[in-house]
Amino acid sequence: MIEIVWFCLVAIMITGYVVLDGFDLGAGIIHLFVARTEHERQQVLHSIGPVWDGNEVWLIAGGGTLYFAFPALYSAAFSGFYLALMMVLWLLILRGISIEFRGHIESPIWKPFWDLIFGGSSALLALLYGAALGNVVRGVPLDSDGFFFIPLWTNFQPGRDAGIVDWYTLLIAAAAFTILAIHGCYWVVLKTSGDLRQRSREFGSRLWWAVVAFTAIITVVSFGFQPNIAKEFSEHTWGYVFPLLALAGLAGMRVWSARARDLGAFLCSCLYLFGMLTSAAFGLFPYVLPSNSTPATGLTVTNAAAAEYGLYVGLAWWIPGMALALLYSVFVYRRFAGKVAK
Repeated sequence: MIEIVWFCLVAIMITGYVVLDGFDLGAGIIHLFVARTEHERQQVLHSIGPVWDGNEVWLIAGGGTLYFAFPALYSAAFSGFYLALMMVLWLLILRGISIEFRGHIESPIWKPFWDLIFGGSSALLALLYGAALGNVVRGVPLDSDGFFFIPLWTNFQPGRDAGIVDWYTLLIAAAAFTILAIHGCYWVVLKTSGDLRQRSREFGSRLWWAVVAFTAIITVVSFGFQPNIAKEFSEHTWGYVFPLLALAGLAGMRVWSARARDLGAFLCSCLYLFGMLTSAAFGLFPYVLPSNSTPATGLTVTNAAAAEYGLYVGLAWWIPGMALALLYSVFVYRRFAGKVAK
């Protein structure tokens, strides 16, 4: 039972990271498309300035929780996805320094260079996160010892000899890119005004149709690739509440954006992400990392979890620690609420 609690906690923390850091990744993706002037690009950066590094705390906390609760999963994933994880690390570094370094020198070359780095690293992070989720849903070739290694790509075909990148993981990556881009649109709309706000709203309106298409496609394809998803939803019909939340968020984005209810549209975007990610977690349960070669070697909440006593003790420390992090996040968002300075 305690293993299931930790599975839910890890899923919630990862979902929280995607929802929070997702909008500033999205802001980075769209800023070169919607911001036409130096002042508008500064507005986009100022909209995420007080919160972007705090949002990444949830990535560190999620990784630490994963290491504590499911050490076998942490060990297998960090060795098997070593190259991809190094790419993520460098992109996080480049994205951080692009935000910090951009304003240090007034130059017609310096600022556009860091703008490009900011946009490019944000876009590549969204693609890599999507590909990572695709690999988890598809499964990896775990051996009898619970380890695996796969190259970056092979023949782009899913299967036992697939690489990190195949057509299915590319599909999930493209969906993640589009979804985080629209999430960033609604954040920029919420935090800015004037022409920048209007262009962001229009850009998000066009992206909405792509999100609808990707949602339908990845749902159908994922049910075909991972039989455990269909099994879980057929055996536990209450789990349909998660995709219903995603659909409600998807519809809400369109309705509230059309009515210029910016906060409602952004919250619906958050709800959509929450519904999609919790649907994936529900569909994969009890697996934390399925095997696409021999299902019996897949890592589950049982065989990947730490000792039961340690999980109970860790929960006693996790609750106050996460409460403090949550209170800090609430304080920061309340402190910097409202539109950025014009």
